[in-house]
Amino acid sequence: MTERAAYILAGPTASGKSAIAAALAREMGARILSADSMLVYRGMDIGTAKPPRSEIEEFGMGGVDVVTPAEEFSSGAWLRAAAEWAETVPASVPIVIVGGTGLYFSALLRGLDRKWVSPPPEYPVIRIDRAVVRERIRARLDDMFMAGLEEERRRLRAQYPVWSRTASLAIGYREGDDREKILVRTCQLAKRQDTWFRHQATPIYVEPTVDAVRECWRSRGPWTVCFDV
Repeated sequence: MTERAAYILAGPTASGKSAIAAALAREMGARILSADSMLVYRGMDIGTAKPPRSEIEEFGMGGVDVVTPAEEFSSGAWLRAAAEWAETVPASVPIVIVGGTGLYFSALLRGLDRKWVSPPPEYPVIRIDRAVVRERIRARLDDMFMAGLEEERRRLRAQYPVWSRTASLAIGYREGDDREKILVRTCQLAKRQDTWFRHQATPIYVEPTVDAVRECWRSRGPWTVCFDV
């Protein structure tokens, strides 16, 4: 069993959690583990709002570019990949885990097959107004199309004609998607994520600022996570 102390930040898409985690990881000299079920796919960069390559390299980021869109993925596969990544991080280096996939946090904090306990695991979750999230999603979507989302989608479909069931769930890559559909589906995803953390975790709600998360981590963290599959 591999246990590590880690600083956790969860939240819905477009809540600003990744930028906050990066700023704090930089302060701490930490490595970052992505807990996002779509960042695991190689080549799906623009549509998943994947961090830039420079940031991935800066933080030795785990949980990113693990498989191709043709490959099936699961919480167990993510936990195994996370365990392999954690072994490369020296014990003296802090770990920051950030993302919006609640099942990944659950796997780390209570295991994949352990009996459910009440209350569920407690960890920090970004609290942000849904109207603000919607506007952020709209602005981010404009940036994605400007950056070449349509071309990325065509290239990946040509390279991988058959996608796995899990990769096919990615918003923004489905054939026939348009901006309005992507906007609506992404907003629905943010709502589902928010609901999941409210009911399947014991959220420590924090405002979407570096100062608020830093204070939460200082007073409540770090958390003990288990990379045992």
